[in-house]
Amino acid sequence: MLGNYKNILVPVDGSKEAKLAFDKAVIIAKESKAGIHMVHVIDTRSFQNISSFDSSMIDEATANVKKTLDDYLDQANQAGVSNIDYSIEYGAPKVVIAREMPDRYHTDVIIMGATGLSAFERLMMGSVTDYVSKAAKCDVLIVRTDTNNQPVNKAK
Repeated sequence: MLGNYKNILVPVDGSKEAKLAFDKAVIIAKESKAGIHMVHVIDTRSFQNISSFDSSMIDEATANVKKTLDDYLDQANQAGVSNIDYSIEYGAPKVVIAREMPDRYHTDVIIMGATGLSAFERLMMGSVTDYVSKAAKCDVLIVRTDTNNQPVNKAK
């Protein structure tokens, strides 16, 4: 069944949960010879409320994200996955991940963490993962365990 996936989308935001999802995506991609497209969505809505906003804030955020994505890319290559790339997008993460990216990259499955970094967004607008699981036209694998399918100790 998992062997049928050819195009995996993995949203990453720097959280522990996103790293777990990435690790599982690498394993699935290796086993099914699928490609991975990683995406990080910089939520530009958070910059709209800053009165002293200037474009250097987005440039700095983009540079930090690029480093994380490059590290993930290296890890996947070392694990034997060569069909992997990434993009940095700007906008509302839930819409970009659920609606825009799957069409653009012909995604078969989105593999993402159960939660991410933004507690504020979960509180005010609902979880990105929850929205994606309901709105995406493709399968969504929500990762809650490590690569050995063991629960992750959250109390640290």
